[in-house]
Amino acid sequence: MLPQLTRNIPLVEPLDEEQLRRIDNASMAILEEVGVVFRDPVALGDWKKAGARVEGDLVKFDREHIRELISSLPSSITYHARNPEKSVLIGGVNSIFVPMTGAPYLRDLEDVRRQPTLEDLATFHKLSHMLPALHSSAHHIVEPMDHPVAHRHLRITYSSMKYSDKTFMGMTTSGRNGEDVMDMCEILFGKEFLESNSVTTGNCNGNSPLVWDATMLGAMRAFVRRRQPVLCSPFVLGGANTPASVVPAIVQLNAEALSALAYTQIVNKGAPAIYGHYLSTVSMQSGAPMAGTPEISLMNFAIGQLARFYDVPWRTSNTLGGAKVLDAQSGYESASTLMAVLLSGAHYIWHSAGWNEAGMHCSIAKFIVDAEQCAMGYRMAEGFRWDDFEEALAAVRDIGPGGHYLGHPHTQENFQRAFFMPKLFDNNSYEQWLAEGRTDITERALSHARKLLSEYQEPKLDEARDEELLDFIARREREIPPEGGLNEEY
Repeated sequence: MLPQLTRNIPLVEPLDEEQLRRIDNASMAILEEVGVVFRDPVALGDWKKAGARVEGDLVKFDREHIRELISSLPSSITYHARNPEKSVLIGGVNSIFVPMTGAPYLRDLEDVRRQPTLEDLATFHKLSHMLPALHSSAHHIVEPMDHPVAHRHLRITYSSMKYSDKTFMGMTTSGRNGEDVMDMCEILFGKEFLESNSVTTGNCNGNSPLVWDATMLGAMRAFVRRRQPVLCSPFVLGGANTPASVVPAIVQLNAEALSALAYTQIVNKGAPAIYGHYLSTVSMQSGAPMAGTPEISLMNFAIGQLARFYDVPWRTSNTLGGAKVLDAQSGYESASTLMAVLLSGAHYIWHSAGWNEAGMHCSIAKFIVDAEQCAMGYRMAEGFRWDDFEEALAAVRDIGPGGHYLGHPHTQENFQRAFFMPKLFDNNSYEQWLAEGRTDITERALSHARKLLSEYQEPKLDEARDEELLDFIARREREIPPEGGLNEEY
């Protein structure tokens, strides 16, 4: 695995100081005057005790109170993997790439679109483990449709833990499910370790505009009480659940995110949390979500500036595609998103592999290609290398006019790292391409995926902890009715 990305290139910051403060002021005015709905009696009680104005399920805030609460958020987070060599730091100039999650369909090793199984999820976790630019195994990269909904969070979490020793995400499909995930993390890492170290990430989506519901808030509390980071993520469909204008949309989603970040500090002051958003715009013709649009890039640039303004780590989404197959549309959309994300300075770069069809499917072929694109972006964002500057200039003197560098000792020593060499893109001659079977990018990616899976070696869990995890899962599956939906009781 590549270490976390340490960025060494300038960021794109289109907002000047006055514009940044104008957005902040407008967001604070929404929090004070419009308010945010918290559809959860526990949260309403917490806010009332903290001194906010609670009117039914509507909470209105004092801006200085919001600023005071978010000031206790850590500006960086170290994620401890079960393999300590794969622990990573986010915040400041440090970022990580995390695969996509949540797809109800996949495109499999034969490029067939179908419903996923638990075995398919394991395949993606194995690939996540083996692809160098991915720093996490995420969680439900695809939904295991062959398993009861009420039990999925247990099997998904176990798969994340079992097939990779990188950091992973934890399911937040209900408060009680979040508690189960935390219990499993305690088994894997130890209760005392969990109390002072981040080992997983929960995602809590807001219901834009300006609503947080009980399911997400219950899961948020399960993670935050045990000091595990959560992503406070308004789910933005620009023009549908935000104003049909970029800057006002940013104002709204900023207010939504700040209200959730502040709540994490009421639950457990000093607990880590991540400012972040899922960003898309909708077609004003059809209402369908779109990826890779220029407005999404502008939103990422602005949100990066806001995160630095508040001094909090932040997430965004990466390599998003709306196409139905891995084609030119998918590639262009994903590349546009990746470039904007890297130049915006995002820390937790989610959905970095596999996302297509607006998230409806995860493609194994695209998963492989996206991961290589992340590796290419990683190299760009590292910036210039100066460690061989003098030696390379000496080579210019050695070669002189009209020569070539292919046989020079400096080239021999540096050719593997001098220029990124993609494994999946074809840069050979047309004749060689014909001779090798005229394979396209999808076929090459699927062939590479099969090769990786044939070489996969499971990073074995400690035998006692593995047995304890399986015992816990068996007990909870006996206790949770399989027809129990998302296991809402909390």
